[in-house]
Order: sequence, then C-alpha cells, then structure tokens
Amino acid sequence: MKKRISFMSEDSTLVGDLYLPNHFEEGKSYPTIVVSGSWTTVKEQMAGLYAKKFSEEGMIALAFDFRNYGESEGEPRFYEEPSKKVEDIKHAVSYLLTLDMVDANKLYAFGVCAGAMYTAMATATDSRIKALATAASWLHDAEAVKLFYGGEEGVREKREAGQRALKTYKETGVMEYIETISTTNPDAAMFGEYDYYLNPSRGGVKEWSNDKFAVATWEEWLTLDPMPYASVITVPTIMIHSDGCVLPQYTKNFYDNLSSVDKQLIWLEKEIAYPMEHQFNFYDQEEETNFAVSHIVNYLSEFKN
Repeated sequence: MKKRISFMSEDSTLVGDLYLPNHFEEGKSYPTIVVSGSWTTVKEQMAGLYAKKFSEEGMIALAFDFRNYGESEGEPRFYEEPSKKVEDIKHAVSYLLTLDMVDANKLYAFGVCAGAMYTAMATATDSRIKALATAASWLHDAEAVKLFYGGEEGVREKREAGQRALKTYKETGVMEYIETISTTNPDAAMFGEYDYYLNPSRGGVKEWSNDKFAVATWEEWLTLDPMPYASVITVPTIMIHSDGCVLPQYTKNFYDNLSSVDKQLIWLEKEIAYPMEHQFNFYDQEEETNFAVSHIVNYLSEFKN
C-alpha cells in the first residue's frame, strides 16, 4: 500500500509517499526507514523504488520530495541546498514519529548517491535515527569535486557563477538556470550519456526536470564536505558500494572513520562494462537494488532493540 502524505519542514510543506508493508495491520508498530535519492531527483525515481522494495520486506518506508522539488513547496525551484536537504530528512523523522505505526526504536535512514551523503549528515546530528544505510554513496570533498567539475579552475568558475546567481536572486527574485543533463552541452550540471536520466523508462520521468538546475546550487554543492561527519556517527551503519560506483576510496575512507561499533561495508564484486556502471545500476536495476535491499534488511533485522 502507498499513502500520499505531507509534513512541514521549516516553512515548507513537503509531499511524500508512505509505503506500508504487505499485510499491514492497524495497531502494530513496524521498523521504518526514510529513503533519499540522488541530487535533483524526485520521489518517483530511485527513492520511491527503494521505498517500495523495503515495504515488501516488512518495513514502513517514506520517499518524499525535498523542498524546491517535485510536489513539495520551496523557492527557488530546482535549487539543490545540501544543508536544507539534511534538515528535510530530520523533519521527515519528526513526521514519522507522530505515527503510532512507527517503531521509534527501529527508525532508520537510507540514501543512495548524494542522498547517502545527506542521510549520513542527518544521522550524525539526529540521535532519533537508530541506524544508517547507504548504497552507491556520493561522498566528496574539495579535492574530489575537482575530478568532476573541471579541476581547480572549473570549480572556481562554477562557484563564482553560483555566487553571482544567488546574489541576483536575492536582489531580483529571478533565478538563473542551466540544463540538469545534456549530451551536447558541457555546461549542463550533468554532461554525458547517462541513460538513467535520459531514458523515460528509467529515471527520465515526467515529474523530474531535465532542463532546470539552479546555478546558485554550485556554491554550497562544491564546498560541501561530509567526510568529518563519519567520526560523529555512532549508530549501526551498513554501506554498500563497488569499484564501479563513484569515488570508491571515499566510501572506504568514510567507513573507516565511522565511530560505529557495529558497522559493515559490503562490496559488490562484478566486472563492469564502463566506469561508474554500478552507480546508475544501483538506482533502478534489479540485481543491484535487490542486492542492496536484501543486505540492508538482513543487517537491520539483527537488532533486537
């Protein structure tokens, strides 16, 4: 079952889908997980897919649109604010704790790609989250972003563009946008033949914007460093990754620095056809998503609290 819900995050109403387990019974409480997808995405993409799979394994799962995206409120639209996304996850936790069906002692958080980064940061600063799970985690720092955004010069140019765009927005209320993804425009936020986002039968859904990415995003995105949060995380943590996912060494480093006594790093060993193949496969392909869900559910089921 899937229920449309809404909750407040600061001054914005966020809209989500609450997935209930098969054979759900009123009056019972269930393990519950907040699910977050990659940057710029909406609940109809990887977050909803994972939430549905978790519910099929007996959990309550929430996939929602972050502020500025999808059906949720928030201005400017299509503006990726990492710090605000972290707060949105915490407010999703607050909403879930108002539901009698949610077992507060078994309230977990999961994120894929950049959602893993935001979820890890939320977990580090919110003791109500009792365990952390990630798949194909995007975890970067000042050096890593240079690999993806044109080196030191490219990062500097994007940051300056972001600063100008934010200044203009504050002065005029008009936000500058570029394409979210393009195979021909190197200035797009994502430039390349990324089938997940380009294919309507995968992630190129109508609810997602492929042509609007707020330029102001660059400043906070490119200066974000989640790596120090690892040492603050003490709850049980499971991280799933592979050499075919983005920045594998960063996931290993984050895992090594976790303060969690109970932690697992699951590495999917498989030959890949091209670099980062698994990154996108973990968004929607049966083998990778089922691999992640089964390992996470088995890991979380070990806790008897």
